[in-house]
Amino acid sequence: MNKKSSEIVSLRRDIEHNVKRRIRTPHDFEFLSGVVWERLHENISPTTLKRLWGYIEGADTTRRSTLCLLSRFLGYDDWEAYLQHLSEVSDTESDIFTTSGIRAEDLYVGEVVEVEWLPNRRCRFRYNGGTGFTVVENQNSKLIVGDTFNAACFLVGQPMYLDNLVRNGSDPVSYVAGAKSGLVSARIIGS
Repeated sequence: MNKKSSEIVSLRRDIEHNVKRRIRTPHDFEFLSGVVWERLHENISPTTLKRLWGYIEGADTTRRSTLCLLSRFLGYDDWEAYLQHLSEVSDTESDIFTTSGIRAEDLYVGEVVEVEWLPNRRCRFRYNGGTGFTVVENQNSKLIVGDTFNAACFLVGQPMYLDNLVRNGSDPVSYVAGAKSGLVSARIIGS
């Protein structure tokens, strides 16, 4: 199976959650190899793990035997049992949702949008047209007055994703706010 597939990404995420550690450095791969040995008394080389995580270049696909071993590490009978679990979990990767919020296409140039998220964060953005906004007021967030960005919408209960965030002529970056709990409120407060 291709190591960039969503199933492999889920397997890596579940393993990191299981061992309560992000797997990013050579020491992390040695650690994980040792934990697999302690739990299953089966060897998996740190190099194999590095390839699976994309830390080093190697085969684009992963052997079924490796996937079965790591699935057993997580408590499943084999890779197929893990895949069955993924198909049954309630945390779907895609879904339709309805929520209150503000869409850029519904705004008039010059209107000001106020958004709030936890803990105790509040910002106001002036609408510039299209999907463009400028930060005009900030309370307790990493955004600063004068930042410009693009956003298609601000939805209550969903994270706020800002694209092409520019500060003082810097290179554009992306920014997320309310990643865990989403926005608490989004409203138009005038011009």
